[in-house]
Amino acid sequence: MAAAPDRYDSPVVDLRSVSAESLAPLLEEEIAAWRDELDWDLRASVDLVRRFVHMQALSGFALRHGREVFGYSYYVCEDSKGLVGDVYVKRQYRTVEAENALLQAALDAMWRTPGIRRVEAQLMMITSPLRRPVPHPAVFRSFPRCFMEAPLAGTARLPVKRLPGIDIHRWHPSRQEESARLIAAAYRGHVDSLINDQYRSVTGARRFLMNIVQYPGCGTFYAPASYAAADAASGELRGVSLASLVSPDVGHITQICAAASERGRGLGYELMRHSLLALAAHGRRKVSLTVTASNESAIRLYRGMGFANIRDFAAYVWDPAPPAQ
Repeated sequence: MAAAPDRYDSPVVDLRSVSAESLAPLLEEEIAAWRDELDWDLRASVDLVRRFVHMQALSGFALRHGREVFGYSYYVCEDSKGLVGDVYVKRQYRTVEAENALLQAALDAMWRTPGIRRVEAQLMMITSPLRRPVPHPAVFRSFPRCFMEAPLAGTARLPVKRLPGIDIHRWHPSRQEESARLIAAAYRGHVDSLINDQYRSVTGARRFLMNIVQYPGCGTFYAPASYAAADAASGELRGVSLASLVSPDVGHITQICAAASERGRGLGYELMRHSLLALAAHGRRKVSLTVTASNESAIRLYRGMGFANIRDFAAYVWDPAPPAQ
């Protein structure tokens, strides 16, 4: 194993001073790690990183050892919130200290940005995500989460849940505004609204939907396995299940929620079943999702449908004035 530098203050450099070519070996290792550990094809997201690094338009930092770039982070600021998009360090150099050097640099840069009051991050490849020191601990909260997977071979055996008065059909972008209102209402007071502040308003939920439908961060949106449930009489939206493809043969459930009035009736189950059946019918072999560990009812539902937890990770929030629960 190569020896990492003893200190990380001098090797931390602005990402805009690093060429896309020098970053390439690090990005290729990261693509392989996501493929091998999560069945996730990260190439579309990494291609965006390459493009913006080449244009010197991506805010972030890198770690250097000699001429080798062995770690990087990037961040995005939008309105009053900062997002740590990624932190990745090569295996041979990976330590909590190295990762925290990148994280500290990104956080400090965001706190210096006018108007930023909160920072969020979900970092799948960092060391000891649930038990580690972090920068700015006085304003930090960690929310354990689970990355779960299920094979799709037995999906056809899942029993049908009859839901009188509910019609389930393919989700369409014309439902985006209704879906934003549904999501904002469904997550009111939910732990996930502490993790992602987009769940707290219709405007935020609208942006969340735009991100998962138009951008590759959660895979490529997959309309054939995305469903909407509506009241049969009024047509009012009652629930959604949205899916993406994260590899050619692996699906991912990016969002599933039901109106408060439908909870306990099995609507979430039936929407999920529709999405899983569609993924299986289109030749996918596996499906994944993420869920907050304290959401025990959701985890029971997923386990009952064949999902198993394959990775523990965490959502990180730095917020000097968190909302009351």
